[in-house]
Amino acid sequence: MTFPSPHLSRRQMLAASAAVVVAFSAASCTQAESPTPVPTPAGPAPTPSDPWRPLAHLTAEKNWLNDPNGLVYHDGTYHAFYQYNPQGNSWGNMSWGHSTSKDLVHWEQQPVAMEASPDEEIFSGCIVMDKNNASGLGSAETPPMVALYTSAYGKNGALPQGSQAQSVAFSLDNGTTWQKYQGNPVLNLAPTNNNFRDPKITWYEPGRYWVMTTVVADAQVVKLFKSTDLLRWEYLSDFSGVGAQGGLWEVPELLHMDVEDSTAKKWVMLLSINPGGIAGGSGMQYFVGEFDGRRFTAENAAAPGAPLTESQWLDHGADYYAANSISGAPGDKPVLLGWMGNWDYAQDVPTTPWRGSMAIPRELTLVRGAKRLELRSAIAGAARETLDRSGEVKSKNLTVGSSPQDLGQEFRGRTQLIELDMDLKSAREAGVLLRHSSSASETGLRISYNKETGSVRVDRSQAGTSNFSGKFSPFHEVALPSSGSKVHLTILLDSSSVEVFAAGGTAVISDTFFPDWDNTGSSAFSMEGDTDFTVTTRGL
Repeated sequence: MTFPSPHLSRRQMLAASAAVVVAFSAASCTQAESPTPVPTPAGPAPTPSDPWRPLAHLTAEKNWLNDPNGLVYHDGTYHAFYQYNPQGNSWGNMSWGHSTSKDLVHWEQQPVAMEASPDEEIFSGCIVMDKNNASGLGSAETPPMVALYTSAYGKNGALPQGSQAQSVAFSLDNGTTWQKYQGNPVLNLAPTNNNFRDPKITWYEPGRYWVMTTVVADAQVVKLFKSTDLLRWEYLSDFSGVGAQGGLWEVPELLHMDVEDSTAKKWVMLLSINPGGIAGGSGMQYFVGEFDGRRFTAENAAAPGAPLTESQWLDHGADYYAANSISGAPGDKPVLLGWMGNWDYAQDVPTTPWRGSMAIPRELTLVRGAKRLELRSAIAGAARETLDRSGEVKSKNLTVGSSPQDLGQEFRGRTQLIELDMDLKSAREAGVLLRHSSSASETGLRISYNKETGSVRVDRSQAGTSNFSGKFSPFHEVALPSSGSKVHLTILLDSSSVEVFAAGGTAVISDTFFPDWDNTGSSAFSMEGDTDFTVTTRGL
């Protein structure tokens, strides 16, 4: 669970949230107080009056959304719970929203799963299927879904006001309704702590027990615990002292992964940080190493205080945070869902009546890099299959010199899956300009590859509305593992976001942007020489 700013007290944050809600128009307030309607399975579509609503990404029909929480696949359905404000379009009243999907692209919003009260807000957590009813909260015939979540206590809560501890809730009807465990909280620190949060559970097969990762966020410490029944937890160890340290550590997770093209397996620790990310503000780092059932040890990790480029980052854009895996997802690779936001400006983005969306679900592969093991990301299989079926394939081959070339009507969709191959024969830099106006040189989202630096850049500085925050950074870039004249990019463009996968997914940039509705132009450009392009699109 992320707070809007590590520098604000809880009272200040709630006051700030209330101030934002008060600032809404009377019409918006009336809408926020009415029951939340259930959208069609495809969700609301972007319109000229709601131009930035994603078409291929999860978002709430209205109100504030941030970190994904209990992510679980059960009986053919993906469940995404998430931090949600049922009462307004800014952070506050933290509850668990709930959406379901069959394909990780089309989402159906469900009723609020667990709602905040003055005594307890429902911060981040996870869900597992307790198939053997080890918790005793269900039965052999009806095993429970068990949620571990952070209780953030109010003035009349079970612990002192401001305290955070881990609690349990369970569902016997596939996540539709939830009951809180009477023995909550099930895990607390002594003395109590105001930043002890974000439980995520991994099954440790050699020991036949669950391992929970949590954080003491402001101390940059991951704390590990174990349990055989999900209710009683025993301390294992702390993980700290490596990697980026410039902000709160949040949403940790341990993953046991195969190393591609080998029989080896390694453990990976995912860890969000805010602020202090590689692109400024929020970001996600990770560590590869060993876990012996008690202690996780990172290998080849950056030292505290080292340049951020020495740490390993899951994404080099500004808008990928708090991602964690979907428990029980089909396949042999972790499938992640992440929040597409950055606390530098998330509460200021100009969307209404909704604010906040998720990134496209992605699957992870662990590969051997030049110096150490690295994670490779790709659009998750179920989502990719859906996208590949969504529209007719259109392709274009062209050579571009000093003058940009329009890609034509087929590339004017507000939501597209683009495969881009470029051969920079004599050019120094080349790329595409998307969502630009009739004058391509004035506006647009610029995605380029620089042959001299071997880096990919996403430049959103001229891509639309950006005056809502001085921290809305103009561009982000990442150096590819090996440079040359040829590069392949997979680009998922949506109404207000872009995700660029390069170098086989070992380099990713995820960014939001807010273009004018009428800006749908697409062009290819080449600088200081010629570039051969092969561009393929599927419009959604």
